[in-house]
Amino acid sequence: MAYKIIDECVACGTCAATCPVGAIKEGSPTYEITDECVECGACAAVCPVGAIKAP
Repeated sequence: MAYKIIDECVACGTCAATCPVGAIKEGSPTYEITDECVECGACAAVCPVGAIKAP
């Protein structure tokens, strides 16, 4: 799993709604990327606060 959601996440849900494989789940306090991630980068491209980082 290459992408990581960092603490700046505001839990808006945009990334989860965009993920084509449903690999982003609501966590506490931020969303979490699961092992189903195919590393397409769609989530990072739509995050309004830049809270999704690639390695």
